[in-house]
Amino acid sequence: MSVSPPRSAVLGGSLAVLAALALSACGAAPDDASTTADGTSAATATSAADFGGLDKLVEAAKKEGTLNAIALPRDWANYGALIDGFEKKYGITIEVENPDGSSQDEINAVTTRQGQDRAPDVLDLGSSFAISAAQQDLLAPYKVEAYDDIPESQKDAQARWYNDYGGYVSIGCDAHRVKVCPTTFKDLLKPAYKGQVALNGNPTKSGSAFGGVYAAALANGGSFDDIQPGLDFFAELKKNGNYTPVESTPATVEKGETPISIDWDYLNAGYADEFTSKGVDWQVAVPADGQFSQYYSQAINKDAPHPAAARLWQEYLYSAEGQNLWLAGYARPALMPAMEQAGTLDAGAAAKLPEVSGTPTFPTEEQQNTAKTVLAEGWAKAVSG
Repeated sequence: MSVSPPRSAVLGGSLAVLAALALSACGAAPDDASTTADGTSAATATSAADFGGLDKLVEAAKKEGTLNAIALPRDWANYGALIDGFEKKYGITIEVENPDGSSQDEINAVTTRQGQDRAPDVLDLGSSFAISAAQQDLLAPYKVEAYDDIPESQKDAQARWYNDYGGYVSIGCDAHRVKVCPTTFKDLLKPAYKGQVALNGNPTKSGSAFGGVYAAALANGGSFDDIQPGLDFFAELKKNGNYTPVESTPATVEKGETPISIDWDYLNAGYADEFTSKGVDWQVAVPADGQFSQYYSQAINKDAPHPAAARLWQEYLYSAEGQNLWLAGYARPALMPAMEQAGTLDAGAAAKLPEVSGTPTFPTEEQQNTAKTVLAEGWAKAVSG
């Protein structure tokens, strides 16, 4: 949404959401802690300045004392360090529900808990899911102080969401179990990889798996306007026995159940670090024949029970400290170009990123919506049987 049961489980089913729904709370009452002396409400503040400045936002957030987050695995893009850093800096407790949940799980939690004090305050969504949430009027407009430095193509014009960190679709491979690791999508069709090729979730629910199908489309004559060749590719993988429906996680990798995993490069790079001491030689390649990059997006629940803490969390994530912590987890932060120019980028961490060539391009909102429709209608058929 284990260098995590990657929001494959991240975009993967409703895991613990149903259990959490049983914790239903009564409607959340307005909180004086979220309102300034002159009556300004954090719930309607569209910037820190709109609330009277960052210091007042910090004060209000500390009074709230809690931030409700969802689907944030500690080992996903270095979120553990981000959570710890925020808690230490502000003394605010972050409650993370369903850490291995999916982007769709996040949206479901928002829509089913409106007015409840256990509703998520903040969301970290696959790009196409952020667009869907905005279209459903679930998100609060809020411009972080660094908003103007976020590239225009990486943010909603109404500031309901903006990209936070991203990476490239990559192929991870356990070199101890696989004699010759694949480096392209074409390689994945070879008979030697029977039963070994996995995604980290269902592309109709998982941002990372969605990216994997898009990358496969680009590698097989498709385009941002045509994801069907990606579906056809996985149908062929299924037909020749190479595709396994097991969703890759660190646990499945360790057990040898998913020795080849199509996933974001920052997650696969994290595997390589994590598994060194466990005897797993995890190799990572960004396939030249299907180079697809994408970001996840940050957003605030329009009905966040802790609106000041939600906005302060965004300010922290888009500070140099927050952006560099994502970078330390091998993810490319949205403010990377601006920080490089300002001299605030962690150059050492940047040098460790998986190598890629060329300038990344991204599908438009319309193209992503069309791709999601195609997947919703054809994914199950492509990999069934």
